[in-house]
Amino acid sequence: MLARVETAAVVGISAAPVTVEVDVADGLPAVTIVGLPDPSVKESKERIKSALKNTQFAWPQTRITVNLAPADVRKEGSAFDFPIALGLLAASKQLDPQLFADAVALGELALDGALRPIPGALPVALSLKGTGKRLLLPAANAREAAVAEAVRVYPIEHLQQAIAFLRGEAPLAPCRMDQGQRAKPAAPEALDFSEVKGQVVAKRAMEVAVAGWHNLLLVGPPGAGKTMLAKRIPTIMPPLSLTESLAVTQIYSVMGMIPHGQALLDERPFRAPHHTISDVALIGGGSLPRPGEISLAHLGVLFLDELPEFNRPALEALRQPLEEGIVTVSRLHGRMVFPAQFMLAASMNPCPCGSAGDPARNCLCSPIQIQRYRSKVSWPLLDRIDIVLEVPALSYAELSFEGQGESSGAIRARVAEARRRQEERFRGEGFFFNAQMRHRHLKRFCRLDETGRKLFKDAVLNLGLSARAYHRILKVSRTIADLAGSDEIRPEHLAEAVQYRALDRSAP
Repeated sequence: MLARVETAAVVGISAAPVTVEVDVADGLPAVTIVGLPDPSVKESKERIKSALKNTQFAWPQTRITVNLAPADVRKEGSAFDFPIALGLLAASKQLDPQLFADAVALGELALDGALRPIPGALPVALSLKGTGKRLLLPAANAREAAVAEAVRVYPIEHLQQAIAFLRGEAPLAPCRMDQGQRAKPAAPEALDFSEVKGQVVAKRAMEVAVAGWHNLLLVGPPGAGKTMLAKRIPTIMPPLSLTESLAVTQIYSVMGMIPHGQALLDERPFRAPHHTISDVALIGGGSLPRPGEISLAHLGVLFLDELPEFNRPALEALRQPLEEGIVTVSRLHGRMVFPAQFMLAASMNPCPCGSAGDPARNCLCSPIQIQRYRSKVSWPLLDRIDIVLEVPALSYAELSFEGQGESSGAIRARVAEARRRQEERFRGEGFFFNAQMRHRHLKRFCRLDETGRKLFKDAVLNLGLSARAYHRILKVSRTIADLAGSDEIRPEHLAEAVQYRALDRSAP
């Protein structure tokens, strides 16, 4: 007898419908799984066999063929255990197949028949919107999947519970998640800019960077507070909107990184991979392409500490995502596009020993060593960073200061107001931040007066700025003007923006 069960496979960060076809026929006992399965899918027969045995169901002693259609979509993971088990019960006449004709099932089976959580529940639920189908999945994934509106999500703890529910013997209420009540009560922030001693210029640069979504590079000696500053960037970012929260949660769902019991992610991501990370892990990819760190940082911050120590191919691969906000990964089995609209925050020492420019320490590096160290970060990548700032070592007076600096909340309020101005300015343009402006927008929104044009001309000639750096200074100037509540870019706004390109040099 042939039975069919609807399920889904995660492809990239979306879900593709999959039909599980189970045929039980006469012949020597054997199990064959076809349809481009990976090893974890082929191993499902052992889990299913034990789960059925331990839940008082019979394992058919016949020839069993399982087909996962369509056959041109690669199937991976253990989420097919549950639908294969249902199909096997229906094909062996232990369960009426009409009971799950309108259902989509997925979940990993434990040997005792319990359902274990699986990655990608939210993309599957989103793919069912408007279909009217029921979604049966592990209870641990129910709140996550229930975020998708108008989808009936039924939390299943055990295979026996699922069978009883399908037969109408044990009613089960669908899990519901009210998106309007997702926000949690505000809790005291663990990190705050008020804890940072000194570094007034660096704090200001970070405020500008966050307000306009500009990329940032901090250059300074060890102990200057570069990492401490970077970790506090999310505390001055406005909270995620509902649409943004769904986008971030979908990526983390695919990676199986949703905290237990949580539905939507409300905090902006902050990813800080180690400098030994591979280019695939940073950008995304693999034989079956999956999101990398830059996609996990989508709508948040990607912090690269000790930037020159990162693998050169990995750093060069950042150039396209920094420009386009997406990363495209092409493999034999298909082409994937992952979102990667992140704010890059990076840090580096001024030289290999870290003491160049520090009045309290003697630098032991030769000019050639310093040049070789800085050249690890290529000019094309450096040119895509809007703000490059020197962070000096702290003096004793700054370290011993007992007062509190400005809080993250106060800075966040100014950032929110600047972003509100940008949203009004770019309404209908398809983007929201000054850093995303194209050439036609610069001509329209970044006009300079005569004094500003003269100042800018001197800066371009003296610093040897590239065309990309020229445009980035205009974008940063526009953000500084927004923070000041000004509709026009004044010379002082432009001068501050030029200051943030102090390490620029002519392209080699």
